[in-house]
Amino acid sequence: MNASNNQRTPFPPELAESLATRFGKRFSQGESIRLQHGRDESVHTPALPDGVVFAKTTEEVAEVVRLCHEHHIPIIAYGAGSSVEGHLLAVHGGISLDVSGLNKITSIHTEDLDATVQAGVTRKQLNEALKGSGLFFPIDPGADASLGGMAATRASGTNAVRYGTMRENVMAMTVVLADGRIIRTGSRARKSSAGYDLTRLLVGSEGTLGIITELTVRLYPIPEAMSAAVCAFPSVDAAVKTVIQTIQMGVPVARIELLDPLTITAVNRHSKTTLPERPTLFFEFHGSAASVEEQAQFVQDIAGEFGGENFEWATRPEDRSRLWQARHDAYFACLQMKPGCRAFPTDVCVPISRLAECIHATNEDLQKVSIPIMLFGHVGDGNFHLVVLVDPENVRDMEEAEWINERVVERALAMEGTCTGEHGIGMGKTKFMVREHGEGAVEVMRALKTALDPLDLLNPGKILP
Repeated sequence: MNASNNQRTPFPPELAESLATRFGKRFSQGESIRLQHGRDESVHTPALPDGVVFAKTTEEVAEVVRLCHEHHIPIIAYGAGSSVEGHLLAVHGGISLDVSGLNKITSIHTEDLDATVQAGVTRKQLNEALKGSGLFFPIDPGADASLGGMAATRASGTNAVRYGTMRENVMAMTVVLADGRIIRTGSRARKSSAGYDLTRLLVGSEGTLGIITELTVRLYPIPEAMSAAVCAFPSVDAAVKTVIQTIQMGVPVARIELLDPLTITAVNRHSKTTLPERPTLFFEFHGSAASVEEQAQFVQDIAGEFGGENFEWATRPEDRSRLWQARHDAYFACLQMKPGCRAFPTDVCVPISRLAECIHATNEDLQKVSIPIMLFGHVGDGNFHLVVLVDPENVRDMEEAEWINERVVERALAMEGTCTGEHGIGMGKTKFMVREHGEGAVEVMRALKTALDPLDLLNPGKILP
């Protein structure tokens, strides 16, 4: 099966019979189940798998993979379905392998600050299990994504400026390879120099090199004190310059999020908040009571230099939760600004020193199109998002969305940034891979793919152009 020919491999009846015999009702070829597993949050046209298997163990995943390998049938791993770049679409048909049933927390080692979980465990489920331990898992992409999916897409989110991304926080994994072999990568040791770092190779591989079934992740002590704040600015430039100076001064802020005025309007309508509809920064500070107060005052002084005003503080847990829930709901709030639309989301990441320039130029581009576009993001690490609202059937909408996407990516690459800070490549950004990495590096990626998956069965048509 060749992923480049964009043709579906005929699905053999004998494979369907084998899966039905082995998994019973946990194998389905029903249209509604296939549709659920053949679409994500992206604007891409749904592409349905030929069947869906709901696995519950690593061994079951390996069994399905071996059967598909025998018949040369594609396999697409499916977690929570919250990706935005077409990662889950079965563009060549095949089996969608739903691992949400692998949802057990295997072990929590509070003394070592780590936990081992199955791939279908979600971040909220893990943090619920950690209540009372004094620890938490900080990677927070907004959606209640599965940890296996978060590792596969190298997710990050609002806390990345302090705690890093999934790349820094996955220590070890159990992975099923394309021929059904089960391997273990990494260990619970805090560091190692033993051989190739297969864990880092597989984190971010989007299910194209192996299917993650279990992972060990780092945990962190819950800070003694937390404080959140919201501050409005006269312009996006002023808000971004505040971010840059805060980072360059070494303030250990936990979160810094930027929302432009249109995003704030959407959030106010959706979450019933009353934030001033101006460029706004959301902050959060972690540490001791004294350090949090010192950090907050320092940042407030920096913001004041750039016209920031109306610092509103949220120190009670329920107020902080409400504030950050409103931020996490921004994507869905934006969708309501154009009823019946679909989102054409994109994100880029640039060196922090180029962030103000990049966002300023992007805002100038946004004035040239007719469709609503909201800008927000994790600007503490140079990452921002555009949510472009389109009618996929409207040619002009799609042309304008493609133009904006090209412009923001070209600008980020020219600034030595990346075409995606956290969404991943999927189908949507394969065309930028050579531009970002060069043909030589992409050829090395192809060689790795061929070595681990010579029949191109694992999530074909994704990442590599």
